[in-house]
Amino acid sequence: MSQLSDTLHDVFASLGPVRIARMFSGYGVYHDDLMFALVVRDVLYLKTDAQTLPHFEALALPAFSFERQGRLMTTSYRQAPETVFEDRQAAALWARRAVEAALRTANAPRPTRKTKKKPGR
Repeated sequence: MSQLSDTLHDVFASLGPVRIARMFSGYGVYHDDLMFALVVRDVLYLKTDAQTLPHFEALALPAFSFERQGRLMTTSYRQAPETVFEDRQAAALWARRAVEAALRTANAPRPTRKTKKKPGR
């Protein structure tokens, strides 16, 4: 694991147990099997949604993005503020926001994909 991911059990202690699992070029951070954070290149990113995004934007915290097939892909994970590493109350607040965003996202209805009908059907 990375040096940062080794500290996350302490950072997110207010949530209870967290699980850190290797994925692609980083680590997923899970609480109750729900991924609420991501660590890539020793940077912590927290899950956002429409309700929590303004908190991240107010601090100008960047989104995690990556390039795929020449296109920039931006995710719903935003860099965590430095206060999560310095203040346990701040860590609890930001962790709760990320878990709630992950719960809302997991429970949101999925859009259905329309398939093209084949000619003659």
